[in-house]
Amino acid sequence: MVFDLIPRALHRGESELPFVDIGDGSSMQVLHIDLDRGLWVVRTRFQPGYQVQTHRHTGEVFAFTLSGSWHYREYPEVNHAGSYLYEPAGSTHTLMVPASNQGVTDVFFAIFGANENLDNDGNVTSVWDAAFINMAYRALCEAQGYPAPQLVGVELV
Repeated sequence: MVFDLIPRALHRGESELPFVDIGDGSSMQVLHIDLDRGLWVVRTRFQPGYQVQTHRHTGEVFAFTLSGSWHYREYPEVNHAGSYLYEPAGSTHTLMVPASNQGVTDVFFAIFGANENLDNDGNVTSVWDAAFINMAYRALCEAQGYPAPQLVGVELV
């Protein structure tokens, strides 16, 4: 049949991929990993008052806010539910969630390349890329009692 030759769309329901507690006031659900393209797609939930370490992106980032609000310390714009944000490669910033938020801030990120996490002097302290996120998510799933996730884009390891 001709439909057997057409690539299939891949689906994962929200409950099929767990949110794992990162242990710092945030949780993460990894949706897609493409190691060849350096793509990692995550949904992250941040508690009020949460701040991400200052970081620089080596590739483009696409973000969509589902609930709550957040901003970059370095820029005046605030992302609210329904906001879309594009970040070009090389952008450097510090994500902050207002302590006054009522409830969780929920954001979808599609990230190409790596996050180079920076100290106060601009030195790289760690690098998070698709391979690291794949490994970390699987380890957190196992540690928190979830079965091995069947992510879109990578085979089970």
